[in-house]
Amino acid sequence: MNKYILSIDAGTSSSRAVVVNILGEIIGISQYEFQQFFPKNGWVEHDPMEIWNTQLRAIKDVLKKTNINANMIQSVGITNQRETTVIWNKNTGLPVYNAIVWQDRRTADYCDDLKSKNLEQKFTDKTGLLLDPYFSGTKIKWILENDPKLFQLAKANQLAFGTIDSWLIWNLTCGEVHVTDVTNASRTLLFNIHSLEWDQELLNILNIPYNILPKIVSNSEFIAHINDGILGQEIPITAIAGDQQSALFGQMCFNKGDVKNTYGTGCFSMMNTGSQIVKSSNKMLTTVAYQINGTTNYAIEGSVFIAGSLIQWLRDGLGIISKAYEIELLAESETTNGGLTLIPALTGLGAPYWNPDVKGAIFGITRNTSKGHIARAALESIAIRTYEIILSMEKDANIKFSSLKVDGGASNNNLLMQIQSDLLQKEVIRPMVTECTALGVAFMSGLGSGYWSSLEDLKKLNKKNDTFQPKESKQELLLNWNKHIKTLI
Repeated sequence: MNKYILSIDAGTSSSRAVVVNILGEIIGISQYEFQQFFPKNGWVEHDPMEIWNTQLRAIKDVLKKTNINANMIQSVGITNQRETTVIWNKNTGLPVYNAIVWQDRRTADYCDDLKSKNLEQKFTDKTGLLLDPYFSGTKIKWILENDPKLFQLAKANQLAFGTIDSWLIWNLTCGEVHVTDVTNASRTLLFNIHSLEWDQELLNILNIPYNILPKIVSNSEFIAHINDGILGQEIPITAIAGDQQSALFGQMCFNKGDVKNTYGTGCFSMMNTGSQIVKSSNKMLTTVAYQINGTTNYAIEGSVFIAGSLIQWLRDGLGIISKAYEIELLAESETTNGGLTLIPALTGLGAPYWNPDVKGAIFGITRNTSKGHIARAALESIAIRTYEIILSMEKDANIKFSSLKVDGGASNNNLLMQIQSDLLQKEVIRPMVTECTALGVAFMSGLGSGYWSSLEDLKKLNKKNDTFQPKESKQELLLNWNKHIKTLI
């Protein structure tokens, strides 16, 4: 078939465009990083216009690199960093403030205030989420309250809110279409996962006007056409999914109990719970996994805020490596961590602690501590945080998982994957192609446009994997971790 799927992968640190063929193979990738802004301690922002411009550049570049014309694209899928919040003027199409990134902690006081009013249970019951600055709702509230004129414009139906998927589709359709999907909506604190609609009571609590919200669609259906002025041809957009849900789908975690972990800027573990909405007793999140052909699958998820960004910090902040991939070689220069325990709480701690105020720490430094020890302790910390989350998910769902499917940039680190297998005492499975986030939404888009006909069709695309088997116990590592983390939380 001389047609392809274009996957738009709008990440936290870069804009990517990926072309996928009928065999589920990636035949081209283009990627452009964009700037991270840190205006104050705990604040993280992006320039929405830079995201749009780098994304468009990546799309045009990958088509040129693969020698594919726009008329050879069957359909487009969009996956994105999720809770990151953009508000723009509907008339000018311009953002009214920088995008507030999911990592941003500025609304911690808002969340504490809502908790003090005993409102957290109401939000959790309806949305499956906890009251935490991570999610979009309090970010929207902050932007609208930061400038009194903005709230008035919002009430007058002059402003639009969206996560990055909504922002890109608005631009791709030249301001004609304002939508999001159920997975991104389920990360806002404003969406009722039972009724699958925006929740007016929660909007009232946060004082957010309903009219700024996008229309909600499923993950795989005709959504809009890219305006022909953008790429020279109208192209159907037939899928949207938040990045972690897209990775779950890309890993073909279609069955209840399937678990994947994505090692990206953060680490995100997700377990498919089928049609069952699992209420967590261990501070996991309940979320929509995907909705296709009218059927909704749910998931429980745990989030580690700092994973790949810990390696970035070691590179850019401490300067102990010059390229991210060097972390593995440096860690392997030592056979142990030298007694170090690194707590990677650079922006607080996510699940199962949910403490935005915890600061990172390194315990056990001596005169003999080397850069290699720090590198190894850093990799161990990423694996331990994932271990904590997966154990909590098992307890919540009352499902024992048999293996962990992994993806994301840091999953290419063999040492990290071996440490992960040793900690879990389970098989870790890494696909030969680790671009599961881009693949997942490509699969959804292909289903929505008839490129593939069914989930069974997709399963036939499953390629050979790398596997890591447990080799040793890591009990001492866990004992030291538990001892030290108790002093911080």
